Amino acid sequence: MARPQLFKSQAKWFLENSVTRRRNPIKPATAYGWENCFRKWLEPRFGHLPLGSVNNAALKELVAELCNAGLSAQSVVTYVGLVKLIVASALDENGEELFPRKWNHDFIDLPVIEKQHQPTFTSETVSSIVRTATGMQKVLFAVLAGSGLRIGEAFGLEVKHVSPDGRTLTVEQAVWEDKVQTPKTRNAFRQVDLCPELAEMLRTFIGERAQGFVFGTRNGSPLLQSNVRNRKLYPVLDTLKVPRSGFHSFRRFRLTHLRKQRIPENLIRYWMGHADLSVTDGYDKVAEDKIYSLNCSKQAGLGFMLSPL
Repeated sequence: MARPQLFKSQAKWFLENSVTRRRNPIKPATAYGWENCFRKWLEPRFGHLPLGSVNNAALKELVAELCNAGLSAQSVVTYVGLVKLIVASALDENGEELFPRKWNHDFIDLPVIEKQHQPTFTSETVSSIVRTATGMQKVLFAVLAGSGLRIGEAFGLEVKHVSPDGRTLTVEQAVWEDKVQTPKTRNAFRQVDLCPELAEMLRTFIGERAQGFVFGTRNGSPLLQSNVRNRKLYPVLDTLKVPRSGFHSFRRFRLTHLRKQRIPENLIRYWMGHADLSVTDGYDKVAEDKIYSLNCSKQAGLGFMLSPL
């Protein structure tokens, strides 16, 4: 009799295949998170079990363990989702699931994700951050707050991605763990327009450089997000007595500001790299009207005060 396939072996195959497959391969950041989840939570509990025995009862025990450990509802839901993907990835020669499941969230007592804590910065806080920061960080924080770029997208910017007048940033790559990769999603490929004041600061910062990363190390390598966060952003926030939060707070600030200025929602979604809400949105080509989008970026302004370099 053939030996039952173990959850551990299927999980390892799934994690490797998710990175190398041609259709929708996962990003390194996602792979890193899944690997950590598997090693810390899934392998100890399910690794030795036959894949077919990972069912609702098994998930109920995992959920209880994760909740008792104090994990957030979002983390629990994410980790349970990974188990489901692993079980569903086992297929027969016809591409049919070997262990089809009807997952029962009530039975496994899966927590409901309530409104998550999503910290953001106020206009006064961003002004103070930019005023307090020095050198490259001053420009980086201003660009994050004035463009809404994800931090990896900002780190992936090269001089060639900045238009000659500094008004437009072309997003076509990102950096994660000091390695260049394609942006997060298809919608993340885009052009983001800046208001004239920020564009002038950015062009002054770039100066006569003709190539290389806009924000990089002295030897031209990509920056590490954790280093900049821990060594540059957090000290500034501590000095200002502002609760620590990550780079995404700049992005939330920009989104909020654009909506307050009543910029068209389709243009906001385009600048932020978000997906269309409906099929109809795909027919809206407002972002392709460059004169209009530049005027909108000028009209919106920054929402915070720039301070000189």
